Amino acid sequence: MKKIMLSVCALGWLTAFAQEQTSNEAPVVEQAPQVESPWKRSGTISLLFNQAAFNHDWTGGGTNNYGGNLNLSYDANYKKDVWAWDNKLVVDYGLTRVDGDDFSKKTNDRFVINSLLGRQLSETWYFSFFANFQTQLDKGYTYGTDNQGRQTRTETTHFLAPGYFSFGPGMLWKKSDNLKVNIAPATSRLIFTDKKFTETAAHFGVEKGKTSRFEFGAAVNGYAKFDVLPNITVENTLNLYSNYLDKPANVDIDYTLNLLMKVNNYISANFIFQAIYDDDAAKAFQIREAFGAGLTYKF
Repeated sequence: MKKIMLSVCALGWLTAFAQEQTSNEAPVVEQAPQVESPWKRSGTISLLFNQAAFNHDWTGGGTNNYGGNLNLSYDANYKKDVWAWDNKLVVDYGLTRVDGDDFSKKTNDRFVINSLLGRQLSETWYFSFFANFQTQLDKGYTYGTDNQGRQTRTETTHFLAPGYFSFGPGMLWKKSDNLKVNIAPATSRLIFTDKKFTETAAHFGVEKGKTSRFEFGAAVNGYAKFDVLPNITVENTLNLYSNYLDKPANVDIDYTLNLLMKVNNYISANFIFQAIYDDDAAKAFQIREAFGAGLTYKF
């Protein structure tokens, strides 16, 4: 009996001791609910390849060639209360090499930064202010031959020649990050170039002997991105600009279609179509098409 009583007392004492120890431990702190960040960031980097090869017995004609294109697209969008701020970086550069040519040639060269700030007025309308900068990264050339038949090239463009910087207030219609139109009727635009390109003639609208040109006009910028199939995404970008100070009826047009066909998380095929009309650069539409398959990484 004594043993039972001692066992019961010991058990009670151990239980009390354990409860005391538990009460003396630091209280468990509940984690505060995570606050969703007002920033949404996403990006895609892709390296596309294209190639054609023929052996000596191929009778249909053709020249061996190969090329590559590197594309970086990064978005950083902010949304909190009545404020929205969308930012986008685009870097696109491509080269091709054809057997028998003395030089590799660019197939694409773009560097674009776009920023759009808006203050919400209704569900889809905002007061806005936008800024856009674009240029190219590498030198551009025209190609020809000399009197001895050798290939030649003449530099016509390079980084910041030309360069474009546009900004102005306006109104933004924004359904989502993937569907929006900005209308800016009071847009200032600066065009930069190198003086060596204006020694004998105007260059992209910059007058002879000068290095910059100021324009004031209206700009309309539209963006639409949607999925046509589970693995096929279409991205459309349209930029329009009219210069009030010189030939306002000659509207500059820049339209780009980017069709992304996803094979899996790392392999994809891209088709890019771009049409530009700028009578200061050329008196006709400039058309560019590119298609390739390669590696894609999203972050």
